[in-house]
Amino acid sequence: MKISSTKFAGSSSKVTEKPSLRLAEFAFIGRSNVGKSSLINALCGNSRLAMTSSRPGKTRLVNHFLINEGWYLVDLPGYGYAKASRSERAAIESVIRDYLNHSGELRELFVLIDSRHDLVSSDADFLREMGESDIPFSIIFTKADKSGPVACAKQVEKLKGQIAGIVGHTPSCFVSSSLKGTGRQEILDHIDNLLQ
Repeated sequence: MKISSTKFAGSSSKVTEKPSLRLAEFAFIGRSNVGKSSLINALCGNSRLAMTSSRPGKTRLVNHFLINEGWYLVDLPGYGYAKASRSERAAIESVIRDYLNHSGELRELFVLIDSRHDLVSSDADFLREMGESDIPFSIIFTKADKSGPVACAKQVEKLKGQIAGIVGHTPSCFVSSSLKGTGRQEILDHIDNLLQ
């Protein structure tokens, strides 16, 4: 797949507020500061599409981006942002769950995991919830450029084992680097196949 057009289509806190044009949706989620906005920008070839920030927890709403006039890339708030207050965390979790449980157009959820570290409890909890749901999901291991190829490959295999132990199977997995473009075409081709 080649991306020829991208357009911000709107932000929402509830599924009932999302764009009225109903198209297939591919959503991206991960722990705060996992590199989600950078990955979205790299996938779309537009460095200004999703807001990036060194401060975790920047995304608080569900953001829809219309891609090639034919499908939506959906940027979800990050989970597990420890510095938010309890009420803020509850509000963000409510936004996430409303979307995941009620968006009939969601084709696949991409869960982003930092390739350099073992799973943390918020990752494990979220993956366990996905494993128990009917929501189709894949894994994207981010920041692959931050460690050498051998160390990265070894850690990714370890993470795959941890994930399989939580959800009972190994979902489709992609290794990415927003800086180097690693994994970009594989992810886009995967989306393209699901659109067929």
